Amino acid sequence: MICPVRSGSTLLRVLLNSHPDICAPHELHLRFVRVAFERHYAELSMKELGLDQDELEYVLWDRIMHRELVASGKRVLIDKTPGNATFHERLVAGWPDARFIFLLRHPASIVASLMETRPDRELTSTIREALTYLEGVEEARKSVPGLVVRYEDLVADPATVTRQVCQYVSVRWDPRMLEYGRSQHGTFRAGIGDWTLKIRSGRVQPGRELPDPADVPEQLRPIARAWGYLD
Repeated sequence: MICPVRSGSTLLRVLLNSHPDICAPHELHLRFVRVAFERHYAELSMKELGLDQDELEYVLWDRIMHRELVASGKRVLIDKTPGNATFHERLVAGWPDARFIFLLRHPASIVASLMETRPDRELTSTIREALTYLEGVEEARKSVPGLVVRYEDLVADPATVTRQVCQYVSVRWDPRMLEYGRSQHGTFRAGIGDWTLKIRSGRVQPGRELPDPADVPEQLRPIARAWGYLD
């Protein structure tokens, strides 16, 4: 899943994870799980096997995901880490047959949601932080085919949106997805997904009203237009 922060990715994750065939774990942050050679001869040895640092990291990341999938007893794994937006090129290189889901949300709503996460947030720096993810998602959308899902559609009609996702990943839709509170999804905590009362409620909650176009900060307008939120 390629998405910005505060885009409803944890909600989509737990809906998908409630499917008997889909494993959608908490954020894996694979880009920060790295391999290092402590001695030159280790690097030389791996090179003889055709494994440079990038390839070894793919092996490690793949093993992590495979371990999670096997433990779940399911057959499809979806990683929803927002940071995927900042290194989608490596994901494509490591898993060229992967299917990508682009989860979008109004950029101004993302900033508003971020502002609510900490009382010490400042608007200018928060917009700058959000743009790191927003621009990464847009760059990935232009270079990789995938299914586009909107947060606003997800909260308004979760059945329809989850049906679309199920069809895209080749599993049959299951109504248990809509009752995610009945399933176990691990710990809700900051750093690996949403942790707020909304997600803990076990029910899909209504989204906030879309901002008035005049109130959308100038820096966010190009992405908002590209995503169809502004004329």
